[in-house]
Amino acid sequence: QVQLVESGGGLVQAGGSLRLSCAASGRTFRGYTMGWFRQAPGKEREFVAEMSWSGTTNYADSVKGRFTISRDNAKNTVYLQMNSLKPEDTAVYYCAAGPTRRDVQVWGQGTLVTVSS
Repeated sequence: QVQLVESGGGLVQAGGSLRLSCAASGRTFRGYTMGWFRQAPGKEREFVAEMSWSGTTNYADSVKGRFTISRDNAKNTVYLQMNSLKPEDTAVYYCAAGPTRRDVQVWGQGTLVTVSS
């Protein structure tokens, strides 16, 4: 069974940092893009960041310069380093994998990030 399991969420004060991890199991995601989406209360799920197999990255404008995505292909793991967190970053963060970010084939269960002001 293919699974993506996120960890690292929690409560942090504004200006603080968190590092999310997403471990894939059940298959290799060789050649796949892996990324992060988030869904705030009452809002639609939105794209946050992605990294292709070759290492190309893209970020939502709202997180550029504050968040950094990385991946360890040998470990089938993707990370999201989040710095200078803001209350508006509060959301459930989901890991995703697919040929492209518009063709997500596997979703994680989500991890909650809460940023207090």
